[in-house]
Amino acid sequence: PRQICPLSDPSDPGPAVRGEMVYIPDDSDFSSFRDQCESLEGWHSQYNKGGVMVWSQMPGESRTVQKIKLRITCKDVPATTLYDVLHDTQYRKKWDSNVIETYDIGRLTANADVGYYAWKCPSPLKNRDFVTLRSWLPLGNDYMIINYSVKHPKYPPRKDFVRAVSLQTGYLVKANGPLACTLYYLTQVDPRGEHPAWHMSRGNAAAMKKIYKAGLKYQEWKQKHEPGFKPWVYPEQNTLPSISLAELSLQHAESLENIDESGLAEDRMHISDDEA
Repeated sequence: PRQICPLSDPSDPGPAVRGEMVYIPDDSDFSSFRDQCESLEGWHSQYNKGGVMVWSQMPGESRTVQKIKLRITCKDVPATTLYDVLHDTQYRKKWDSNVIETYDIGRLTANADVGYYAWKCPSPLKNRDFVTLRSWLPLGNDYMIINYSVKHPKYPPRKDFVRAVSLQTGYLVKANGPLACTLYYLTQVDPRGEHPAWHMSRGNAAAMKKIYKAGLKYQEWKQKHEPGFKPWVYPEQNTLPSISLAELSLQHAESLENIDESGLAEDRMHISDDEA
């Protein structure tokens, strides 16, 4: 069976069917992603607290995984700064308390790479990891980063993590003048486990607040950590090994371990106040 482009909504007449090929997103994919972020049609409000809004969209016939969209307005953080925060893996290790390990695997083009990310889930949920193809596009006052899961022969699933699958995940940063921005986060992820629904909303909302706080402190941190090094802005600085699309294949969720954690009660979770 053919698979719909991971970056398109199967219910929308968006980008054409790609088949089983791994590909680098093009302008139509980014345009479709931005439309999904900005549109409210078909989205249902789930949460509106502390400056973070959360919507959900039920899966279409060809999908079993729910889409979640979040938005936060970031005062005193320029769009370019927040874009840097989302790219800078070294800084992420400082502000993201859920990260266990994150690194770039290889470069595909000037604006696409493959990377690895492992994160902590609140106990007693099992920790998860991803291997994703990521692409980015600055477009006027908008900045977009999108990804989907791929398989790389040198980075198979590990015994100490549950390999999760990103069908489509990404960020849209929109400038609100020179000193503020709005951040959208849209995600359709199969965690390979029946997560409690309350955990997804709380965890994602907490993550948005952390990104905002990280944006407020980034300029000061960056001045002390290779201030001129931004390979996502200056491709000539990129020293990652080149990899080809032929080395990659789509990561199908059905081939991975699936665990049932839906019965875990909220009062058994260990979530700190700043993460709630």
